[in-house]
Amino acid sequence: MRQLHLGVNMYNAGIHAAAWRTHDDPFAYLDIDYYRDLARTAERGALDAVFLADIPGLREDPRVRPTLGLEPTVLLTGIASATTHIGLAATASTTFNDPYNLARRFSSLDHISRGRAAWNAVTTYDPVVAPNFGLPELPDHDDRYGRAEEFVDVVNALWDSWEDSALVGDRRGDLADADRIHTIDHRGPHFSVRGPLPLPRSPQGRPVVVQAGGSEPGKRLAARTADAVFAAQTTFADGKRFYDEMKRRAREFGRDPSTLKILPGLCTVIASTEAEARSRKAELDELGGQEWAIARLAANLGVAPEELDLDAPVPEHLLANLDEKRGSRGFARAVAGYAREGGLTARELALLGGGGHRYAIGTPEDIADTIEHWFRNGAADGFNLMPDVLPSGLETFVDHVVPELRRRGIFRHDYSGRTLREHFGLPRPPSRHEPAVRAV
Repeated sequence: MRQLHLGVNMYNAGIHAAAWRTHDDPFAYLDIDYYRDLARTAERGALDAVFLADIPGLREDPRVRPTLGLEPTVLLTGIASATTHIGLAATASTTFNDPYNLARRFSSLDHISRGRAAWNAVTTYDPVVAPNFGLPELPDHDDRYGRAEEFVDVVNALWDSWEDSALVGDRRGDLADADRIHTIDHRGPHFSVRGPLPLPRSPQGRPVVVQAGGSEPGKRLAARTADAVFAAQTTFADGKRFYDEMKRRAREFGRDPSTLKILPGLCTVIASTEAEARSRKAELDELGGQEWAIARLAANLGVAPEELDLDAPVPEHLLANLDEKRGSRGFARAVAGYAREGGLTARELALLGGGGHRYAIGTPEDIADTIEHWFRNGAADGFNLMPDVLPSGLETFVDHVVPELRRRGIFRHDYSGRTLREHFGLPRPPSRHEPAVRAV
């Protein structure tokens, strides 16, 4: 039977900007034990993976909320030793990395975790990052994706530079068969990479590749190369259209559409009654989330905050021509979908969908209803969860929503495999047939 897939975004103190204000230790987001405990909770619920977002720069106002400061693959290596089954997904930019170092880093994480690594390949849309890497401004959207296409191909070739049978381990002969270790000799418009990697193929063959872009080039890249898509869809209708489109695109690239998992982001606020859940959300908003949320909405629409009339719906001219604006086009479209469907004021939209992901607010049964509806009706293969406050929001999900999903027969009771590919029901990709070019 088709099974639901669930990951959780360990977004510091929680996805809500005021989450840290509820913590006994506001600096817990810098503590490895905090993340280990979160991953253990997710593993207790048999979730597919934990996920770490990343921006290689100081984007958040440090007065308002914790920054995405810890380097994700380093942090996940620390989590790997404290867990046994949960997948470990990290974001890394194709604009501000080199393919060889990134391929080695994620292959190392896959070896260390015994087959649980995933790379979320992004092009980075935030202009604050460019000066950290000697650039006066962020490269154009299409240029970033042109580099990303080549980048992913080079990384995959490097992961396959050792054949599965290259390791011999003959104590009286060879440790490895050099004829089965290949240079990739890549020459392209962006990269020149000889290879091979200095370590053999990892337990999954290749780490799982995730893509998160919602623009036309992003969707093309995902359909061709990704195993999963972290989607930004706020309405069921938009989610269904995106799901059908991505499955069709995968088929056009000669792929089995079931091997491309569509996982929209879902922000959750859970309590024993809907009224309590909405009260919890309102308390967080009052605690310090409104100014940040309004600024985030304005950024996703490509306007200044003062251009928004907070107590009126967002005018249509601000929701149009989003492909012409800088920033995340996927988030911008998601925000526009929420605005058009709900008839929300700009303030309400900011506090619900301003970040580009759907909010689910209510009881465990309400949350399960949303998840089941999208899953059974072809709008999602699962969700990337973003609890309002961590760890409490994740604990409530695992203890109360997961049992409800199991009762409905759509989520596993335990892991049936050890690798992330096995959790996703994906085959281990065979090593490529390479020409016999000996590595020196």
